[in-house]
Amino acid sequence: MSIRIKICGLRTPDDARAAAVNGATDIGLVFFPKSPRHLSFAAAAAVAAAAPPGIRRVALTVDPTDDDLTALLQAVPVDLLQLHGHESTARVAAIRAAHGVPVMKAVGIASVADLDALSAYMAVSDAVLVDAKPPADGDLPGGNGLSFDWRLLVGRTWPVPWMLAGGLRPDNVAEAIRLTGAPGVDVSSGVESAQGVKDATLIADFCAAVRSA
Repeated sequence: MSIRIKICGLRTPDDARAAAVNGATDIGLVFFPKSPRHLSFAAAAAVAAAAPPGIRRVALTVDPTDDDLTALLQAVPVDLLQLHGHESTARVAAIRAAHGVPVMKAVGIASVADLDALSAYMAVSDAVLVDAKPPADGDLPGGNGLSFDWRLLVGRTWPVPWMLAGGLRPDNVAEAIRLTGAPGVDVSSGVESAQGVKDATLIADFCAAVRSA
């Protein structure tokens, strides 16, 4: 099985090149001002341009308006929209219909009760990101370095592609894949030397660990 690898929160063209040369299939560009990984449209376009053909460019947004998305898509080449806020299923469906770009909805998981939301969002999304639920008092919807009990996903299958996120690092991603059968993984803080600063060695180690699984 070929596992998709998304390196999220890239901030420089060198980050994109490091992801690509080590076998990542996706790069994530963050558009959320509260995040240390937030990019201007100009900076994001430069990062996207550094990714070679075949790399999927994912734009992470949080509760965007239609005007926000129109401006983003006009300025930055984007292959997939990642919705990481409190978007309802109706809002996800509307975004998907209005903007002509595939949509991946992030869903936070803390307990088995949260799994019902996955099925609901799968009905209106092209893919889902299964992430750890953020702290109630936190500012960031993702990229917090937190994981959840991966055993909640054991033996489950879903009708659309999905990625596992939340607290993944080079030293635990292979175990996470073996346990959950995830067809894709997403990492941000787990390949950083400081908050918002990607480390090429950690990116290489992470991608190697995924391949080992």
